[in-house]
Amino acid sequence: MDKPGSASWTGDLWGGLAAMLVALPSAIAFGVTIFSPLGAGNVAHGALAGIIGATVLGLVAPALGGTDRLITAPCAPAAAVLVAVAIDLARQGVGAEAGMLLLMLIGLLAGLIQIVLGLVGVGRLIKYIPYSVVCGYLSGVGLTIIGGQLPRVLGVPREMGFWQALTTPSAWHWQSIVVGTVVVATMALVPRVIRVVPAAIIAMLAGVAAYLLLGLADPALWTAAGNPLLIGPLGVAAGGLPDALLHNLQALGDFDPARLPLILLPALTLAALLSIDTLKTCVVLDALTSTHHDPDRELLAQGLGNAGSALLGGIPGAGQMGASMVNLASGAQTRRSGTFEGVFALAALLVLAPLVAWIPIAALGGILLLVGYRMIDQHSLEFFQSRTTRFDFFVIVAVIVTALTVSLIAASGVGIVLAVGLYLREQARSSILHRKIEGGEQFSKVVRHDQELSILLRNGRKTVIVELQGSLFFGTAHQLYLALEPEIGPRTYVVLSMRRVQFLDLTATHVLEQIKDRLERVGAYLIFTDIPRGLPSGLKMKRYLRDVGLLRESGRALAFRQLDQALEWIERQLLVAEAFPGDNEGPPLELAELEQLLGWKPGTLGNLADLLEPRHFPAGSRVFTAGMPGGDLVFIRRGTLRVEMPIAKKDVWHIGTFGRGDFIGEMGFLDSARRSSDALAVTDTDCFILSRARFDAAGSPDAADIFEGLARVLAMRLRFTNKELRALRS
Repeated sequence: MDKPGSASWTGDLWGGLAAMLVALPSAIAFGVTIFSPLGAGNVAHGALAGIIGATVLGLVAPALGGTDRLITAPCAPAAAVLVAVAIDLARQGVGAEAGMLLLMLIGLLAGLIQIVLGLVGVGRLIKYIPYSVVCGYLSGVGLTIIGGQLPRVLGVPREMGFWQALTTPSAWHWQSIVVGTVVVATMALVPRVIRVVPAAIIAMLAGVAAYLLLGLADPALWTAAGNPLLIGPLGVAAGGLPDALLHNLQALGDFDPARLPLILLPALTLAALLSIDTLKTCVVLDALTSTHHDPDRELLAQGLGNAGSALLGGIPGAGQMGASMVNLASGAQTRRSGTFEGVFALAALLVLAPLVAWIPIAALGGILLLVGYRMIDQHSLEFFQSRTTRFDFFVIVAVIVTALTVSLIAASGVGIVLAVGLYLREQARSSILHRKIEGGEQFSKVVRHDQELSILLRNGRKTVIVELQGSLFFGTAHQLYLALEPEIGPRTYVVLSMRRVQFLDLTATHVLEQIKDRLERVGAYLIFTDIPRGLPSGLKMKRYLRDVGLLRESGRALAFRQLDQALEWIERQLLVAEAFPGDNEGPPLELAELEQLLGWKPGTLGNLADLLEPRHFPAGSRVFTAGMPGGDLVFIRRGTLRVEMPIAKKDVWHIGTFGRGDFIGEMGFLDSARRSSDALAVTDTDCFILSRARFDAAGSPDAADIFEGLARVLAMRLRFTNKELRALRS
């Protein structure tokens, strides 16, 4: 009987073996590609570097990372960046020994940068690199690989570039062309027939077999040493790895710091690309297996793996999509499968090193030709057909062209700059104006009488509520000015609701200051409301507005926490301007005055004088609390009461503020249900309390007048609520 967990061990074992069979041929090919520009004698060294990279990355990254089924090995982006550096070093006349040291330092520094990125938490940000940039870059890498490997398949001397190789047929080796053609055809056709063994393994074996068969016609092909068509004997045996490590450490001690600028930018580019490649693979694995990876931990593990690989003379790598998918399909379940891949790569280094010498360079070139072709995102061609994605298509093309004509390093910068431009263009085209609401269409939650409402309606044109949205920055600053400039002159109060604003910069702030100054000159106010406590960027907007001087004490620029508070302040200014008495001015109202303000029939309350109980509520006290039995109708003779509905914890919803000559508690009076809200005395308040129990017991013949008066006030409040809802909906 199997022990618990044995199935996962078995799946991890077979998954690791299958992944090694996929990753190792590519790793050898990448190593040869990177080191061959430094001289013909470095081809074998490059093959060994690829095997060492696959081994070290396979042993270190899974042990420290946390992503199940992820296979880390040398990859195409690493090869593309490093081969560009190697070609540039060869052009500058840098020797092979110094060139290999610089390549090792680039891999080491890229690993250290990945470690720093993981420690500071950048892993969560790298996934926001625009898709168009990644797509263009990968396509550029694919075309670069094709351009670099086609001369290898043609068998031309290594110093020949792409165009020179194509235009010099006399330098072609027909044996290399045959081997390359066999490998490409095998890579393309085998997956349709055989799925158990990776196509790259079968293609490489087919290339070796084709080469050996060609040796029947030309026995010189059967010589490994000094043969330009073969990898040749590896420069360092497996047992010599400790000596290689000591040699690398000694070389590090002799490094000239003046050469640091030569490796810094390539290392930064390499670190970013390897991180993106890894995290992209992790996201795909998460989606397929319903798991969740830790991006920062994975970056830390990848950085340690790349640093260790560089110190041992290996090439850097990342989480490989193809090998990881094979690992998953083979039954792997945990990150142990990645470790098994490294163990099998080490076994291949120890056992199969002599056989690697007989691998034709054209066979590796053929494998990479198909790898490069598959990296080109042909789906992106469809982006040109739609106007909405055409600019993205041009970003992809610009990245590809830059990669092919300048360098892959410059292509990444061009792509990010263009993507930022695309984002700014979209932000500038989006409207920052959510809507404008006339002052006569929305009121505060202070309940008003007919006289007050008529004053507010008559002066409604003096107020406008401008609801802003989106990003207020230099790209939308002119749009902001055009939205507010027409309100200067006709309005006395310009209210800016900032609730939907997600970003604010200094340019937009300067526009707001210009608007404020022009409003001040005509005696008007600029009022900010619903200022977010913190923007997505972390900016404290109210503090920022105060720091830049927009909210300094000028008397004409004000800020309120909520729109309702701003409207309440504006209404108070309008009523004072009309010499309308405030809530606390004058003595407490008598019954007849209450009837007049409420618009009720004379005597409606006077006939109930014996049932009304005078009561005083000090400021800050509670008139009633949510949950207590209802039944009391509260008439306000003087003062102000605020009604709030508890929502959660300390949060409340402001239902309304009621003042002199109004009443609250009508719902509880009508149905005697428990209170759904709290009522608090904002100021010292005098009231008349009408108990429903006493009212029913008295059997008043004026009950119809009371209920008619309640219905009229409720209908008036409902009409204004409907008016506000229509304004909000429009």
